[in-house]
Amino acid sequence: MRLQIPNTIITRLAQEQGFDLFGFSEYTVLKEETQRLTEWLKRGFHAGMNYMSKNIEKRSDPALILPEIKSVISLGIFYKTDDVFPDNPGEGKVSRYAWGKDYHIVIKEKLEAFTSKIAALYPGFNYCFYTDTGPVMDKVWAQRSGIGWMGKHTNIINREKGSWFFISNIFSNAEFEYSELSEDYCGTCTACIDACPTDAIISEYQLDSSKCISYLTIENKGDIPGKYRDKFNNWIFGCDICQDVCPWNIRFSSLTKEPDFLDTKNKTIKFADLDNLTNSTFMKKYGDSPISRARLKGIRRNAGFISKTLK
Repeated sequence: MRLQIPNTIITRLAQEQGFDLFGFSEYTVLKEETQRLTEWLKRGFHAGMNYMSKNIEKRSDPALILPEIKSVISLGIFYKTDDVFPDNPGEGKVSRYAWGKDYHIVIKEKLEAFTSKIAALYPGFNYCFYTDTGPVMDKVWAQRSGIGWMGKHTNIINREKGSWFFISNIFSNAEFEYSELSEDYCGTCTACIDACPTDAIISEYQLDSSKCISYLTIENKGDIPGKYRDKFNNWIFGCDICQDVCPWNIRFSSLTKEPDFLDTKNKTIKFADLDNLTNSTFMKKYGDSPISRARLKGIRRNAGFISKTLK
């Protein structure tokens, strides 16, 4: 039995939960995207993120996750605030996405409430959802759902709202009116490529994670290569340079309305504070923040690396 749900119902419920962007795409096997992913992995651009080389079949075909899949609902929620970075020599900068509460926690609660309301209206609705955690190509589905296009820095850009948003995808057995694909409006611009201090964007739409400051300060478990000693620009957790310089963000980026993202207590980390933290006090302080992913050992490593470049 076919389950068809009006887009307007989904959009209204999504807005009630605080989502800012929404789109709909038809299920298909991602053949070309899987080929590009496989080539990217073969070149070692995933660096130490070995989990990215697992479950390739599921990433290619979400029917292996949800056999009755018909469609994908893609959602975006803004996280940018109008705060600016302080430039203090005794502090390291934190990527904007980690200034507030961990988006995994915040968005999971929203998705649970959102899908429960859909299921209450349509008892036959079956689904699963992910926010940057499952064996699916989140950005590809967001692009296919018309939320935006893949920028040269490999982030999804919305022509009217910029790229400062988190992506979620709901895989379901329902059918919708499907969104139109966005054109690629990067044009001849290379601002993100030119601005990357470690040359991590090796070519248009190609990111070598092993050179990326975000990878080196978060996912990387080893030492940071000394050749980047003077290139970190005081980033202690993540990096926003490629998004900061993007003309679409400079002109059109939208600010968040989500209270958990408006609390920007973690936009910097003071080097001196790290001396007094233990693993348990670190988790108490940052346990509900993405910063906890790097652990105290990683943050101390980052602080030691970048503080040597400060004057």
